[in-house]
Amino acid sequence: QVQLVESGGGLVQPGGSLRLSCAASGIIRSIKSMNWYRQAPGKQRELVAGVSSGGSTNYADSVKGRFTISRDNTWNTLYLQMNSLKPDDTAVYYCNYDGYNGNYWGQGTQVTVSS
Repeated sequence: QVQLVESGGGLVQPGGSLRLSCAASGIIRSIKSMNWYRQAPGKQRELVAGVSSGGSTNYADSVKGRFTISRDNTWNTLYLQMNSLKPDDTAVYYCNYDGYNGNYWGQGTQVTVSS
């Protein structure tokens, strides 16, 4: 079992920044990747950014150059630095663990970009 707890969401003005964190606990092994997804009202959940076990990263086109995914050395914490936020970034953001021992999700954290 892997438990994921997101934090760092909130209300921010357009152009502002937020840093999301995901605390992972439990049996963390044989990781394939850890990822950030988001889901806006009435839309499907979409991949925002991911980091593989080898360290490679990938981003949705809509966030390239604005968001940065990172992790600590032990895979216990995953981060998402979000800069130049736009109203279209408003969504619930979810942390995802994809490993050979299963696929797990956090409960999500709300990000609202509004003036």
